[in-house]
Amino acid sequence: MRYNRLGQTGLFVSELCLGTMTFGQASGQYAAASGVGQDAVDTILRDAVDAGINFIDTANVYADGQAEEIVGQSLKTLGIARKDVVLATKFEHATGPGPNDGGGSRVHIVEAVKASLKRLGTDHIDLYQMHGWDPATPVEETLRALDDLVREGLVRYVGVSNWAAWQVATALGVSDARGLARFQSYQGYYSLVGREIEREVTPMLGAHGLGLIVFSPLAGGYLTGKYRDGAAGGRRSTIAFPPVDDDRGAHVLTAMDGIAARHGCTHEAIAIAWLRQQPAVTSIITGVKSAEQLTANLKASDVTLSDEEMKALGDAAPLAVEYPGWMLAHGSAGRAALLATGAMPTGH
Repeated sequence: MRYNRLGQTGLFVSELCLGTMTFGQASGQYAAASGVGQDAVDTILRDAVDAGINFIDTANVYADGQAEEIVGQSLKTLGIARKDVVLATKFEHATGPGPNDGGGSRVHIVEAVKASLKRLGTDHIDLYQMHGWDPATPVEETLRALDDLVREGLVRYVGVSNWAAWQVATALGVSDARGLARFQSYQGYYSLVGREIEREVTPMLGAHGLGLIVFSPLAGGYLTGKYRDGAAGGRRSTIAFPPVDDDRGAHVLTAMDGIAARHGCTHEAIAIAWLRQQPAVTSIITGVKSAEQLTANLKASDVTLSDEEMKALGDAAPLAVEYPGWMLAHGSAGRAALLATGAMPTGH
């Protein structure tokens, strides 16, 4: 297991992160993606830690808080020292019917962190992430509240999830100007069939030194191949999350077939290995329902794709260049070549 530095901190997290959205029994549209009980979680968590995973990601809305409770109980039952795991959780999504039961207000943040700490059975959260953008709360209010949590020792680091690049950049500017704790990580969707993050977000992360924590690396199971050719059943028949363009996806699965065969591994391992070799990626969340699924995902740590294989996978469904991307690429080509080679481009 490889360990990567989180953002601009001195904290190291495993390249694979144990996701917990499957823990507990959710209701509604996410019910099919949940259902893992305490005994099964104990086995999964024990195997994950034994394999070198030190990073656990959860959220206060996963199964209405059950996921946090199950993780806290599992750590206690297994006797895993608190210092040996990096606990990350999230807030912002609504946890109740009231107007202040969600968002990024000081009121909600203070209430949310207390509730998460209680469910997790700990006195601090290592990485506290805002689960989404709140258009109703001034970003400075949110950042000051999070900074207070850091100063109180309830939270060690703060991160964000599912924000636009301009929103993160704005928040970082406020944090730096006010001397507040800045976001150190971004949790977002990234996969071989979901590369939109490459347009604006990953360049922003590189420019500002934030780490990328990837969720849904298998596109909700799509990249396992079990849904190819329109096969029904499973989680994606209940909720097609994340959305996948089947035409593009078919090209990717075909490209994966030969590469997986050469490496003697599953499609899951190839999909995760491709992400491991992306320079922006710090850690990849693996959401599993069994110890067997965890073992399959762990095999990605033993797979190193060649430059030719990385190119083949990337070329299978390339990201369409949208404005202003194509204009920037055209207008900056000469300067980019000079930076890369030290030589003036031909024709100048």
